Amino acid sequence: MDIRAINDEYSVSGQITVEDLDAVAALGFKSIVCHRPDHEEAGQPDFSVIAARAKELGIGTAHVPVGPMGVTAEAVNGMVDALDDLPRPMLGYCRSGMRSTKTYEQAQRLRD
Repeated sequence: MDIRAINDEYSVSGQITVEDLDAVAALGFKSIVCHRPDHEEAGQPDFSVIAARAKELGIGTAHVPVGPMGVTAEAVNGMVDALDDLPRPMLGYCRSGMRSTKTYEQAQRLRD
């Protein structure tokens, strides 16, 4: 798990696993946002599995998938909602962290 801070409240990483969630909690993250559609890649854990373990650990979750069409207005609005509703610090993840970064940046522009 390669976590990269965007700022004090938001960081990104590539795909996380259920086993990573204990470390995510230990690092102080209060919420996670998944930017991958389920079944995008073989072996990728379904978001529902990640969300169930996150809930056990007291971590808030949101699923704001960004698919092959790129960052859509719907995804940006979903990220705005996640930023409005979930506690921080927040970890966004996708396959590499790029979609999580781009979606966050566009959501922040809407919120400013």
